[in-house]
Amino acid sequence: MNGTALHERPSAPASASWRIALPHSAAAVPVARALVRTALAELDHGADSDTAELLTAELVANAVEHTTGDAPIELVVELLPTGCQVEVHDPDPAPPGNLTRPLDIEPDPWQEHGRGLLLIRTLSSSCGHRPTGSGKAVWFRLPAMPAMRRPVE
Repeated sequence: MNGTALHERPSAPASASWRIALPHSAAAVPVARALVRTALAELDHGADSDTAELLTAELVANAVEHTTGDAPIELVVELLPTGCQVEVHDPDPAPPGNLTRPLDIEPDPWQEHGRGLLLIRTLSSSCGHRPTGSGKAVWFRLPAMPAMRRPVE
């Protein structure tokens, strides 16, 4: 695993943050990706936007697929001095499968599902989940990249 996986979100002051309610449908995924991309671009933040979008899409898709009902999914994006943190809140209090503990077996490469949480564990600097008053929040962090390592646009 690339970073630490935690059950509780570490607290750090946010430089800027966005919070948006998304529909409990697949339509939430591109909206969430766009918000993360815009947040990172608008502030010229040094976190890897492509990775942030990918991991956000995985969290939102999991929340939509693995929870029932029509309650909205909430996306929270925080830009921190050390990077960014993305949280997805959903109404199901059950922990997210194998986010904080690796599986004993590798995902089947021929299956369409089963690699999202592996991507989050591997590509984030840390990730985890915590209970909320109405379900749970699943989160990941990405570090800020030094200016010399940022992709050329």
